Amino acid sequence: MRAPPPALLWGCAGLLLLLGLLPWRRRRALRRKVEAAQQRQERSLVQMETAAQRFREQHPSVNRTSILSLSLPELSQKLRDGSLPLEHVFYTYVSEAVRITIETNCITEYLQECETQLKKAKLTGKPGLLYGVPVSIKESIDCQGHDSTLGFIKNLNKPAAEDSVVVQVLRRQGAIPFVKTNVPQSLISYDCKNLIFGQTFNPLLYTRSPGGSSGGEGALVGGGGSILGLGTDVGGSLRFPAAFCGVCALKPTGNRLSKKGIISGVLGQKAVAAAVGPIAKDVESLALCMRALLCEDMFNLDSTVPPLPFNEEIYSSMQPLRIGYYETDFFTMPSPAMRRAVREMKQLLEDAGHTLVPFELMNVDYLMFNFCLRGMFADGGASFLKKFKGELEKSSMGLLFWLAKSPNWLKTLLSWIAKPFMPRFSDIARSMRANTVAEVWSLHHEIEEFCHQFIAQWKKLNLDVMLCPMLSPALRIGYPGKLSVAVSYTMLYNTLDFPAGVVPVTMVTEEDEEELKSYQGYFRDWWDRTLVKAVRDSVGLPVSVQCVALPWQEELCLRFMKEVEMLALKKNSLT
Repeated sequence: MRAPPPALLWGCAGLLLLLGLLPWRRRRALRRKVEAAQQRQERSLVQMETAAQRFREQHPSVNRTSILSLSLPELSQKLRDGSLPLEHVFYTYVSEAVRITIETNCITEYLQECETQLKKAKLTGKPGLLYGVPVSIKESIDCQGHDSTLGFIKNLNKPAAEDSVVVQVLRRQGAIPFVKTNVPQSLISYDCKNLIFGQTFNPLLYTRSPGGSSGGEGALVGGGGSILGLGTDVGGSLRFPAAFCGVCALKPTGNRLSKKGIISGVLGQKAVAAAVGPIAKDVESLALCMRALLCEDMFNLDSTVPPLPFNEEIYSSMQPLRIGYYETDFFTMPSPAMRRAVREMKQLLEDAGHTLVPFELMNVDYLMFNFCLRGMFADGGASFLKKFKGELEKSSMGLLFWLAKSPNWLKTLLSWIAKPFMPRFSDIARSMRANTVAEVWSLHHEIEEFCHQFIAQWKKLNLDVMLCPMLSPALRIGYPGKLSVAVSYTMLYNTLDFPAGVVPVTMVTEEDEEELKSYQGYFRDWWDRTLVKAVRDSVGLPVSVQCVALPWQEELCLRFMKEVEMLALKKNSLT
């Protein structure tokens, strides 16, 4: 047999070399894009620090501490009546934001046009409720001329053509959006890390996650580098950062505020309602933000938003409330600190003259797997996987990512095999199967029926609002990706599409730590054991509760949150 000619051998070798070089060249090009984005991030921080330093040199007598100590309503009033100059506030927060970012890596970009807006605001007067207030914006919310990457390299260098509606309204109300903040890759996570901008850290303890997906907002507001932030929530994405970083947040009913110009983690899915909302250090600041956003500009710019202005009468009411409550959802066993937070707040509310009524949740495990997980990944995870095509690094979501890549037959087989030994893994595998159109329609109908039943149970007890646990304290970095099942307390209210907010009420004690040693969970599986590791050694970290109202009753939810906040502050000041 004759040997192949040398030319053919060299040709084959060259082809193999070329095939090997192509992926390497593609990866190198992607790394260069990442490096360029990181350099832009560095330049942003240098620009912020330079601007703040220049202002400090020109105005050495400005009392930055007194400005940072003001609540948003106090600050807004002083800006509007002219007793506090705009530049003093703006550059104080720019300086503080740089400091917090150096510690936590929470800012992705400085919105340079904010300095031009600041100069214009001085000339045009005081047109809005948020006149002169610097506001931070989650990275997935469009700001004209800036990327909304969601942590994906493919989205770099694709600046938004116009502001999202909520950013437009903020500007018309006089607010000055000044930075964009970090998110986890894809947003489908309650940690805060991506390949472009890296890991964001909790300002209270750097070994802890700031939560997610609005994690950059949680870190910046929690650290004091922003007085008001705007984020999104599709399973707890505002509430986790607020709870982990010791601040307040409100997830409104899904369509109370416009989502036009806001990039979603899973486009088109309707089973689990997404919402945009505010995050701030106190409830009154959230209320002021909602007042500003719920205006004619919002309703004119997005006609799909119902024209419901902020209802001052409901928010300001002093009538005693009839409050439902539960200590556990019987799916994620609350940590000792979580359970204590609800019990103590129940007692404080009763002592203040409110009526507390036990509320029993039913079938949360069915809801988590059949409504939430199956609804989010109704196509078997195909849309989710598509987002990662061509990226350098795949999602850190581990199990969900692996299952999304697996064929239906394998998911069914794994579910059947694991059922006797690992029931939660079995349910996850089954819920990640691809559905037919008829099955998706049936699922949506089932969710509607569940919502009606939940409201009927609520109204049978004649409730105004609900007091619920909130996953806290902050988990160790990396653990949210291992504990996707622990989102049950928050995701319930995205599925129901109820407004829900969080308020910090206490801190982890030595007694809580001692009790945690006997924590076993309801399933006594790997996830329950991992939760203990995630929250261990947390003495002194904040613990929050969740406050819930019926759909479109954001003002009542905020009124309840304000009551909870006031009672917690009073109790903590006495102890």
